[in-house]
Amino acid sequence: MAGESAEGIGDGKPLTLSVSVQHWPIRGHFTIARGSKTQAAVVLVEIGDGTSLGRGECVPYTRYGETVEGVVAAIESLRPALGQGLDRKRLEACLPAGAARNAVDCALWDLAAKQAGRTAAELAGIAPLKAVPTAYTISLGAPETMAAQAQAACAHPLLKLKLGGAGDAERMQAVRWAVPDARLIVDANEAWHTDQTAPFLAVATQTGVELVEQPLPAGEDSALAHFAHSVPICADESAHDTTSLDEIAGLYDAVNIKLDKTGGLTEALRMVEAARACGLKIMVGSMVATSLALAPAILVAQTADWVDLDGPLLLARDRDNALAYDDGKVFPPSPALWG
Repeated sequence: MAGESAEGIGDGKPLTLSVSVQHWPIRGHFTIARGSKTQAAVVLVEIGDGTSLGRGECVPYTRYGETVEGVVAAIESLRPALGQGLDRKRLEACLPAGAARNAVDCALWDLAAKQAGRTAAELAGIAPLKAVPTAYTISLGAPETMAAQAQAACAHPLLKLKLGGAGDAERMQAVRWAVPDARLIVDANEAWHTDQTAPFLAVATQTGVELVEQPLPAGEDSALAHFAHSVPICADESAHDTTSLDEIAGLYDAVNIKLDKTGGLTEALRMVEAARACGLKIMVGSMVATSLALAPAILVAQTADWVDLDGPLLLARDRDNALAYDDGKVFPPSPALWG
């Protein structure tokens, strides 16, 4: 998938850096097994060469030990290297995979596209981007509440249900009854116990769920070898970048690739190729964030089996030149947004 420019060798020109923290209100609230939130805290990075400006956005995630302050500090530490013309290849030696590197990596892709007068997809050797079907997330709640939310979202052909352990059988059954024709995927966010897994997988099969995401806590993956299942199981918290694939191959059927985990588009493109080589199907996801954070992921989503890039739809408002959504699909970004 990645073209010869995917490593992003720069020309060594000094680059400027701007970092800011922004809070974007969520429409209503967003609840998963680990809790609820009413706003998305994002870190915006802008990198310039004096003529062009590239932007990237990330979401620090406490599940992975990240804080907004820590991510900002990690990005600020790159000022000297950027002043010496830091490129995407050398960036990987400066920061580990995670949200901080993601924002910088994506800003460098955006800058490179503007400098070359080409799209980021062209630089990555990807065919012209097309709209891709995306899931729409139903927040964790009581079965009847989730069923009502699913009915209200019936314009979206693919729904993703956030699950939380006890009561998940009733949640899947209630939603299926409410939207009999919808495609369903579910995300337990590590909330199932081993003794719940077999019965919940059976209900997932009965209700026509086509993917179960991260049922068990990361670190307990080996237990999946004991559960026969007809519904594919997808790793999320258990797989961050290419180096983690060997550990999950044979236990999972798919992997959720998120740029905030991989540390940017550069590694995400590599991870797609490596996951396919391991026999894994691909899901592309993101945190709840603005269109700027999701735009680079659309490059990764072009050949994915499942796409979950609905974050901007969950916000009360979005950035200018936001991604377009229609008929259950998300469309490629305009150059005014990113890439």
